[in-house]
Amino acid sequence: MAEAMVLFLRFCFQLIALPVYLLSLLGAWEPFCKKIFFPFFMEMLTAGYNKKTAEQKRELFRNLPEFANSSGELRLLEIGTGSGANFQFYPPGCQVICTDPNPNFHSSLSKSMAQNQHLQFKRVLVASAEDLSKVADSSLDVVVSTLVLCSVQSVEGVLKEVLRILKPGGAFYFLEHEAAAHSSWDYFWQQVYFPTWKLIFDGCCLTRDFRNDLERAKFSEVNLRHIRVPLHWTPIQSHIIGYAVK
Repeated sequence: MAEAMVLFLRFCFQLIALPVYLLSLLGAWEPFCKKIFFPFFMEMLTAGYNKKTAEQKRELFRNLPEFANSSGELRLLEIGTGSGANFQFYPPGCQVICTDPNPNFHSSLSKSMAQNQHLQFKRVLVASAEDLSKVADSSLDVVVSTLVLCSVQSVEGVLKEVLRILKPGGAFYFLEHEAAAHSSWDYFWQQVYFPTWKLIFDGCCLTRDFRNDLERAKFSEVNLRHIRVPLHWTPIQSHIIGYAVK
């Protein structure tokens, strides 16, 4: 009965989003989404999301300086930097490499960089999280991912790259929305929204379980917890937050 209801409601949402599906069939939605809609949407989302997660982010990044190298330098790479939502939470002097597969965030990223002069911005790379070949092995103290792993092609592939570029003892910090408890109404609605949400929001997957991916990866230590972010009337309230040490 529940599965039938999911399929019915899913079909209803697909009808509502029919213009987007038609544009997708014509090959017009993806370029419009990547160039205009998604960068605009994420810039608008960032302000509200940071207000709702400011306390969690401050607590998450509080111990970043502990992973600085022997010279006191903290070399950090952020996966899927987008418009630079996390810059304000990084410690002064932090050396930041920005990466994103979508170059259309450039304008909002430049604005955010100018507003965060306490950081040293080293490079901006147009690269997917699964292929950071321009970054040397064991060259970074910290890698950060927030609201990114939901849309990558392979979480396993991303974590392999993270482990490759981190120095021994380096840390991977994450804050990601994830699948809700399977017995919950939240998960029911995630299943309903899934195909339409993924199409509209540039491949964002609602039902990934990152805990399993992190535990399968070869980190020496994983510190995580599950939290709920009050993004009311959205299917992305369940989150996982923490850091893992190489």
